[in-house]
Amino acid sequence: MGLHGNAPIIIKRKKVIAGGGHHGGAWKVAYADFVTAMMAFFMLMWLLNATTEQQRKGIADYFSPTLPINRISGGGDGMFGGDSIFSQETLAENSTGGTQDARLTAPVDSTTSVVEGQQIAAEVAALEEIEEVLLGNGGESVLSEQALRHVVTRLTDEGLVIEIFDLPGVPLFSVDGSEPTQVTVEITQALSRVMAMVQNDVAVTGHIAARSILIRNNPVWDLSASRAMEMRRLLEAAGLDGIRMQRVTGTADRKPVARNPMSERNNRIEITLLRSDI
Repeated sequence: MGLHGNAPIIIKRKKVIAGGGHHGGAWKVAYADFVTAMMAFFMLMWLLNATTEQQRKGIADYFSPTLPINRISGGGDGMFGGDSIFSQETLAENSTGGTQDARLTAPVDSTTSVVEGQQIAAEVAALEEIEEVLLGNGGESVLSEQALRHVVTRLTDEGLVIEIFDLPGVPLFSVDGSEPTQVTVEITQALSRVMAMVQNDVAVTGHIAARSILIRNNPVWDLSASRAMEMRRLLEAAGLDGIRMQRVTGTADRKPVARNPMSERNNRIEITLLRSDI
């Protein structure tokens, strides 16, 4: 055997890097996705800062044009009183189950005639028209831009709930009193004109933010009731027929809408155009 019979065999492999290593283009796709996501995020932040609560509701309604009727009556916690706004495919948050197009089906059982169903649909349509006129959806609102910031609405099983509330530095009533401010008078006059479009009965409910437990004589019950009564008086003075007023209620601080029970956002009045079929 030769001297080199057991010499090792050396195989040299050349590593080929596809795409040119760090000069490839795959990272550009990921970077473009990141930049797009950041742009969407900053646009969202800008919209939240530049729009009012009512405008944000309008934007949300645009992407969810069908607004089922809430199973919970006016005064429930949160914008929709604990229910999901979606259809039968989604369970409501309060475990009452989803609804279909509740504008027709929520109040109608198997014994309801076609004529009654049409009457219910017509009434709901009239309430929706009042909501559109009040908020200026698709047109000009009957309220000034400043007054409109105090108003939100929701359509429930009980009827159309029109909620007016305090804003920072702009209360609806005098501090610890029931004397209305100018913005409350303006809103009330506009509401009276709009509610003249229908003959539905009316209910008024007063809500108050919680007070410190250190207060010996907590005024929330008397204050919520007196503000509700003052709202009733303002509506009737502005032209609302007093016979349509069905109830005036003060709920004190028992039904806050803000997470902080002492938030001034909880100082509010709910005016409900009651449905005739309930």
